[in-house]
Amino acid sequence: SRRTDVVAELRRQLMATEEEDNLSYPPLNVTTGNDTCILFYASNFSLKANNSVLIDLTNATFLTRNVDISASECSDSNTTLSLKYTKPVNGISSLEIRFLMTNKFYEGSARKWFTLDSVEIVQDGEKFAKFNVASISAPAEYSFHCQLVGTSNLYPARLIPSNEAKNWDVFISELQIQGFNIINNQFSYASDCTGFFTPGIWMGLVTSIILLWILTYGIHMIMQLTTNSRFDDPKGPALSVPQTE
Repeated sequence: SRRTDVVAELRRQLMATEEEDNLSYPPLNVTTGNDTCILFYASNFSLKANNSVLIDLTNATFLTRNVDISASECSDSNTTLSLKYTKPVNGISSLEIRFLMTNKFYEGSARKWFTLDSVEIVQDGEKFAKFNVASISAPAEYSFHCQLVGTSNLYPARLIPSNEAKNWDVFISELQIQGFNIINNQFSYASDCTGFFTPGIWMGLVTSIILLWILTYGIHMIMQLTTNSRFDDPKGPALSVPQTE
């Protein structure tokens, strides 16, 4: 098992609490010399080719380690995680998946951020597919975590296909990746792709505001009610109230 500290999304940094994850396998690590330069984990890592052929790479990547990572590259500014598989399914002799990450300094935040720029798929050494990546970034000292990453429009972190990539579907569950500033072979604090204000929270807030406004208006109207200062006596003459009152 591994230990990770999870903090909220990039724009909200909460105090991290260390917690033990009940994982059945450790993350995949790429080393240069004695130092780990890339950490990669997913509870489900699958591809679908031509909307028909499902390729489950989870076991080959994290359990049996039947994957070649020798082509991976690490540097202070650019990192490439290369995953090569031999005959992952019938009909495909070789499959390579590349995760290309960069580390840049941004003046607006006065700090370095790492981003996953693109994901590439090379089938049989010839067919090339590229995905542009949206919303996968974190401070350079952090790792990145997301519950769902893939080509579906419903995923919070999406891989946008271009050229031949339209023939592929990617499904990654519980993705956590870090390509820079790894200490003690462990994931650093994680920036999560799920925002603090989810659609459900926004709906709850708006509904609460509307109900609070209705309650306030009702209390205000009740407070405007006045009672009669004089009452009619059935034994005496009828009470006459001038219109001015």
